[in-house]
Amino acid sequence: MSNLQQITDACAPPPLVLVADDDPDTRFLFRTLLEIRGYCVIEAADGDETVGAAENLRPDLILIDGSLPRLSGLEAARQIRRSGRIGHVPIVFISGHSGAAVIALAREAGCNEYLVKPLDLALLDDVVEKYCGNPARAFAV
Repeated sequence: MSNLQQITDACAPPPLVLVADDDPDTRFLFRTLLEIRGYCVIEAADGDETVGAAENLRPDLILIDGSLPRLSGLEAARQIRRSGRIGHVPIVFISGHSGAAVIALAREAGCNEYLVKPLDLALLDDVVEKYCGNPARAFAV
């Protein structure tokens, strides 16, 4: 990597991750884990908030729980996919259900990945880095 690229990477804002979960403790856990790794985090507590936050703030990645109130995680993902402004944003669907039918529904809704709770934190790291890079590496010498 050239010096110019290192400077450019170091000056770029960190990736923005939208965490959508109705449980405040789960949102806190994700926020803490992601911020420690150098990501910016925004939160949404229901499906409507998720779609609105995604439209307004254009995150680099969306982590979305399947059981959101007001608008399910699946329907929120569908609405995001239909949006011309944010339809390209990667969506990681997170659920306590691991059945093939639920995974198929998430894929049909446009989700890029499917993670099962309880989460393997190393796998979560890998998935977030796959879509957002690793902001901590921008500061490595």
